[in-house]
Amino acid sequence: MSDTVLKSSAPVSCGRIDGNRIRLAGHLFSGMKALCRLICAVAAFLAMNGRADAAPYDSITSYMVKENGTSNVLMSKDVDQQVSPASLTKVLTCIMAIESGHLDDEVVVTKESTLVEPTKAGLREGDRIQLRDLVKAAMVNSSNDAAFAIAIHLGGSVEGFARSMNSRARSLGMASSHFTNPAGFDFAPWVGNRTTARDLMVLTEHAVRNSEFNAIARLERANFKEIATGRPFSLKTHNKMFELYPYTVGIKTGFTNHAGKCLIARAVRERKDVLLVMLNAKGDRWGMAADMFDQGLGIAPGERVSTPVAAKRYSERGNPVSAREVARNREKALAALRMQVARNGRPEAAGIKAAKGVNRKADRQQRLADERHDQKMQKHAAYDRKLALKASHGRPAQSKAALRSGRRQQEEKRLALKPGKGANARPAAPAKAGRKGRADSRAAVNQKRRGAEVTKLTKQKHRREALSSAAPAAFASARSCVG
Repeated sequence: MSDTVLKSSAPVSCGRIDGNRIRLAGHLFSGMKALCRLICAVAAFLAMNGRADAAPYDSITSYMVKENGTSNVLMSKDVDQQVSPASLTKVLTCIMAIESGHLDDEVVVTKESTLVEPTKAGLREGDRIQLRDLVKAAMVNSSNDAAFAIAIHLGGSVEGFARSMNSRARSLGMASSHFTNPAGFDFAPWVGNRTTARDLMVLTEHAVRNSEFNAIARLERANFKEIATGRPFSLKTHNKMFELYPYTVGIKTGFTNHAGKCLIARAVRERKDVLLVMLNAKGDRWGMAADMFDQGLGIAPGERVSTPVAAKRYSERGNPVSAREVARNREKALAALRMQVARNGRPEAAGIKAAKGVNRKADRQQRLADERHDQKMQKHAAYDRKLALKASHGRPAQSKAALRSGRRQQEEKRLALKPGKGANARPAAPAKAGRKGRADSRAAVNQKRRGAEVTKLTKQKHRREALSSAAPAAFASARSCVG
């Protein structure tokens, strides 16, 4: 039995040793595997960070950030790659309209202009719109019908204006651009509308030298009226950089399914003017544009001035804060500034004006009251001039007191002659004279005139006789005095 036990115990002891070795090898393998996983994770993390630092805007097909008026390109990517610019094409359309010198023209909207989609100002066939207002609609609201109306008015047709666009682009040095329509369509029948980030930067630098273009490019809303009917238009911009970035001054947004999200923007801070061209952005173009501007303007993270509508709040809620809340925040900031200035011993500087539009209702009521007062004073002045002209008949103008007195006398005379009974009864008007009566009246006037002339001649004759009779006596007296 013991032998059996001994025989059986040997293999058991050997199997236990082999199992421990196997378990130890398994633990070592698991540890090596975990270490490899850790090393791979660290390598992947470092690679991601390195790639983010090297190219943080990989989701943008082409972009260029440049300091305006200089050759200093701050950052760029594939600036010579031809892509569809979408509605950024309207920058060329609008600068050509401004430089035409016909901004005061009345443009008659054609049916062809009203058939475009999707973004429209709501123009109707036959509407009469000033060319300047069409430029505002195309730049601010990116209205395609306004862009087509501009093209047909200036070029005679869309095709003719497209040829002018290509000619103008070549003259500006946009060698890699070709335009087929004024709105930026890139589908049939307008296929082939293409440009580059470099060419759009050249166009933008040329456009911002024009003061009229700058005034329109920085508008957040375009308001105008149809000339014939007075139908109002109020068109809002699609550029969210106005709300998200405090140094933004325009310029244009664009989007089509083929071109993606496009943007031309401008930011100015402390004499530094930065232009941005972004084509086919697949991410958040507003956030990326803000980061690019921060780098271009030299703003460190967290140093940017806060705006009434914070970018974080906008991205979370999806809509901007109301204009009333923005005005309230500005008024609070101005009140705090006034108090700080007053504490510093400069009370004369504490009269900082509140933000425009904070109390819009009171301002509107005061403006209407002032207009009514001005109209009343103008009415009184016109009445006084009328009375002065009636009373003077060529004589020197009377004083205001005399005019008021004359006004009262005329009123009293009118009341006295008002039909009534007794002393206030108006005398009966004489019957209208016929032809014979008028002839008799003229004869009487002529007779009176002749009588006056006779009287005048008689007086002159008597005066001559008196002088002639008095002359000899005066001569004799003079002789006696001399002798």
